[in-house]
Amino acid sequence: MTNADATVALDERERAIINAFQGGFPVVERPFEPAARALAERGIDATADELLDTIRRLDEEGTLSRFGALIDAEAIGGTATLVAMHAPEDRFDEIAEQVNAHREVAHNYEREHPHLNMWFVVSVADDEDVEGVLEAIEDETGQETYNLPKQHEFRVEAKFLLDGPISQGDLDLSDLGPDVEPSGRGSLTPAERDLVIELQGGLPLTETPYADVADAIDQDVEWVAETINRFLAEGRLRRVGVVPNHYALGYTENGMTVWDVPDDLVSEVGPAIAELEFVTHCYERPRHEGVWPYDFFAMTHGRSEEESERRIEQVRERMGDFFDVGDEDWDTLFSTRILKKTGIRMDERAAANTEESET
Repeated sequence: MTNADATVALDERERAIINAFQGGFPVVERPFEPAARALAERGIDATADELLDTIRRLDEEGTLSRFGALIDAEAIGGTATLVAMHAPEDRFDEIAEQVNAHREVAHNYEREHPHLNMWFVVSVADDEDVEGVLEAIEDETGQETYNLPKQHEFRVEAKFLLDGPISQGDLDLSDLGPDVEPSGRGSLTPAERDLVIELQGGLPLTETPYADVADAIDQDVEWVAETINRFLAEGRLRRVGVVPNHYALGYTENGMTVWDVPDDLVSEVGPAIAELEFVTHCYERPRHEGVWPYDFFAMTHGRSEEESERRIEQVRERMGDFFDVGDEDWDTLFSTRILKKTGIRMDERAAANTEESET
């Protein structure tokens, strides 16, 4: 789908809503009312009911993946790691099935690379379980796996903005919720675990989504709102709002750029690349000698091949501010096929990090 296709399919109000509420959605009992007022202040007329109906329709049509909270799985408990491997062409589908059969594999992509053409995410409740999953995959497939755990996160900000109103996505109503202080705890209480699991599937598209969540887990709505805001302050939740289906918005070009950044420059390069608004993910990961020379990953998305290439060139130019980037120092791996895409098993990870008694 091209950017033009996405633009034709969405009217001004729809584009404004998608841009405005990819984060910062208010955590109050009737959130669509202040959200609609904030839109009106930016020149978009919509009642609370019209805003709710529009988000509900966009969700039903697949323009949105969902509406709700984005959970930072590692802040909840357990771990996830990126793994690469080689799957011979004549066995590719067979190996994909073997890898995907592991319930710990949450995502799996075919990517353009002469050797490492299969990339998947392993998510487990206990860090030590990663090794066992990879050993099993190697035994079953006969192929070596290359574990690439995140060593430093510089940015995770997967927002997909459209041309039109509020195109900077700068509408933030998160201050309307209750004032909270971080708890300082690493673990969850049983009630917090129940809230995490309830939030994983998204918020109900009703006039009172937080009250409905409260009813589902037998808690007061005030406690739900306070806990969601505290989770935001603690980093357990990244944001609350609409989650676009970026393919439906025309962002079809998914390029994973990888870089051989000198070790002593990573701490400087990371924040600089993270400042580029079109970079949605940015990490330091380990090299594998003789197989994988890159230690820095930056994910970009584009609405056309030309836009994607321009953005990758901008990353290369920014890298050039820090070191002399040769052709052998970087690569771009475009995804060619989604082999598996399921949610992180948050219930198991949250349960493993839950204290038995309330605190």
